[in-house]
Amino acid sequence: MMRSDLSGKTVLVTGAGGAIGSSMAAVLGANGAAVAVCDIVLANAEKTAAAIREAGGKAKAYYFDVTDPECAARVADEIENDFGGIDILINNAGVNVGPNDRKPLHEFSPEKWDWIISIDLDGVFKVTKAVVPHIIKRGGGSVINISSVVGQVPFRNQCAFTAAKAGVINLSKAMALEFAPENIRVNVICPGSIMFEGTKALFYADKAKAEAMLSHIPQHRPGSPEDIAYAALYLASDESSYMTGSVMTVDGGWTCGFARDF
Repeated sequence: MMRSDLSGKTVLVTGAGGAIGSSMAAVLGANGAAVAVCDIVLANAEKTAAAIREAGGKAKAYYFDVTDPECAARVADEIENDFGGIDILINNAGVNVGPNDRKPLHEFSPEKWDWIISIDLDGVFKVTKAVVPHIIKRGGGSVINISSVVGQVPFRNQCAFTAAKAGVINLSKAMALEFAPENIRVNVICPGSIMFEGTKALFYADKAKAEAMLSHIPQHRPGSPEDIAYAALYLASDESSYMTGSVMTVDGGWTCGFARDF
């Protein structure tokens, strides 16, 4: 097992009630970090935080709406009061439309566009703006933004999600340039097809559809939330001290070829 010592560090994870977010929170907590478990569904955040505490870690759940800058600022202050500061930020909260709402741009719902952009892209800006002053107080740290392979290779009928995730990549590079003098590193993780309950029902329940998906992945298997969590652990730790503005693609080789849309 990869182990990095994050003792004395506090990490804020948004969207930490979901599969990937909860896995990142658990892995960083298991490696010594105190975890501020943030989610718009407080019950889900509390479940993640309880699991971390039961495993011997330190964690607290917070209601967090990434679209609300006042909420972001207020919760960041609460976390500093509870844990003494913030060292690591993981912008993980994100949404996408379901299969029935995936349509060409000229038919795509403007309301769905605004909803996705407000969370997946604007949320990264708003949360980082609120949290980075706290990281500066600590003398530096790490920001990890979760994008997607669709930010690198666009899919048809997902214009908003594709635009938002591509925006996260270049926004992260701009952050890396701006925050380097403050000793803050900013990096991106681009997950490929990750297996959890939602994607299992969407892509893997039907055998033919699953095989079609896997045929475009050289490793011929989906990833797990833990694959993303260990990438985040590396980027959060001093082992990646010379990495900033980097894009870490965790996709089983999907983007080596042509990533088709599903």
